Amino acid sequence: MARLPDKEADSPGVDTALAQRVQQRRGGALLNLDKQLLHSAPLADGWNQLMGAMRGQTKLDGALRELVILLVAVLNRAPYEFAQHVPVALAEGVSQAQIDALADWRESMLFDARTRDVLAYAEAMTLQVQVSDELFGAVRRHFDARELVELTATVASYNMVSRFLEALRIEIEP
Repeated sequence: MARLPDKEADSPGVDTALAQRVQQRRGGALLNLDKQLLHSAPLADGWNQLMGAMRGQTKLDGALRELVILLVAVLNRAPYEFAQHVPVALAEGVSQAQIDALADWRESMLFDARTRDVLAYAEAMTLQVQVSDELFGAVRRHFDARELVELTATVASYNMVSRFLEALRIEIEP
């Protein structure tokens, strides 16, 4: 059970226009994550804008984006984040076998060199925070500056998501 009570779109004090914007981005329903964010309208609004841009306005390949989000979830032991992004990853062309192999991606033959460099980058950012010049150079060979910023922001942002979900013990929707 979440550590805070859920806020619904019609809960007293909730900015209904904000709740509607979040629902629109989500395709009509508030997720349990949203119901916690609605405790702070400024943060819920900023979160909605950032994640909307990240998922819908970036140049970064969708399959790579989803693979790094799933890897961040695995590394941070964040099952909610993982469960939410498996269907998105599949829709972006990630195979179920690749999803299943993420926990041991270094041992898997399912990832090409570019994907392996991206996964190593996400792993370093998540576990060590700092990224070596060698690893940054390897990733840089695959992307222009915009894509590199988008990749970096995606890894950083979904680390934030993991930490928010786990600290508040937000449960996966039934």
